Amino acid sequence: MRVVDLTAMVMGPYCTQIMADMGAEVIKVEPPAGDNTRFISVGPRSGMSGVFVNVNRGKRSVVLDLRSEDGAGALRALIARADVFIHSMRAKAIAKLGFGYPDVAAINPAIVYTNCYGYGRRGPDADRPAYDDTIQAECGLPAVQEQLTGEANYVGTIMADKVAGLTALYATMMALFHRERTGEGQEVEVAMFETMASFMLVEHANGAMFDPPLGPAVYPRTVAPNRRPYETKDGHIAALIYNDKHWQAFVDAVAPAWYEENRTRYATLENRARHIDTVYSLIAETLKERTTDEWLTLFRELEIPAAPINTPDALFDNEHLNAVGLFETVDTPHGPVRFPGVPTWFSRTPGRVGGTAPELGADTEAVLAELGLTPQAGREPAQGMS
Repeated sequence: MRVVDLTAMVMGPYCTQIMADMGAEVIKVEPPAGDNTRFISVGPRSGMSGVFVNVNRGKRSVVLDLRSEDGAGALRALIARADVFIHSMRAKAIAKLGFGYPDVAAINPAIVYTNCYGYGRRGPDADRPAYDDTIQAECGLPAVQEQLTGEANYVGTIMADKVAGLTALYATMMALFHRERTGEGQEVEVAMFETMASFMLVEHANGAMFDPPLGPAVYPRTVAPNRRPYETKDGHIAALIYNDKHWQAFVDAVAPAWYEENRTRYATLENRARHIDTVYSLIAETLKERTTDEWLTLFRELEIPAAPINTPDALFDNEHLNAVGLFETVDTPHGPVRFPGVPTWFSRTPGRVGGTAPELGADTEAVLAELGLTPQAGREPAQGMS
């Protein structure tokens, strides 16, 4: 599978990184200045930041100035031999360069053409720029955080970029599956705002879905003020004593004093859901009585979901993650890199990290030669790509 990748930052590159891990040949086409993500975090050298290296691993980098005829011609030659064309430019910009879907389909009618946008082209916001923070805000994440904590905040990860990247992956795969059945290529559009609105409303649509509405668009359990890691005698713990089996096992083993007075009130999941914040508060007071390790031991005996509060650094030394082989160490010119690798398992077609991310333009000459083009094609100096 050959993927021509004109995406930048995280949404599109995360999508194509997974394709590369699963064996696709991903050719990352960059402007002369390079993908901005090369420069946004620490790395062994300038242009090879940790974020860039992770989401562009296993790809080939080709530098083309698409405003020049040679550069555009080289891209057309790549398209003719590709299965997927994916980009993250705004609609007007990609069309101005001559690589909108009609242009690309004229070269290769069987291609799957995936647009990664901030907002879908059919709406009034189609041409607005978008980044993770603004999409988080617009889809309601900070408002939900405010209900939970009392202060509007972004979540501590670039969730919109990554969820949209996964959505672009499954949408592209579905289009490829259709092509395998019918031979037909098609255009796919994945917009961050629509993706995150759908994602947020999975549970938060709730009573607002019905006509007439049966309540606001919010799932009460997730915004209960007392829904937070529980304080223990020596730290914190995450636990969800949720279904009736877990609940009964907990109260039988711990026998909290408050339960005797509220046995009927909290006997069923339906009743507990109606009083969820009070339930969280009562559990919180109880869990202060023992240490984190004592609670973890008990909860594991009772098969109640519980976990320590890890830092991201701790994941690299996590016993389970290392036992299942999540991390893969790849030797690179700048030393070994320990990648968080493929999180899925296949009995016949497992994926793997195909190598580190490429230096800017590292594969330009080789790829152009494979196309029968001169090494200079498409490489005229330029200030970047609009």
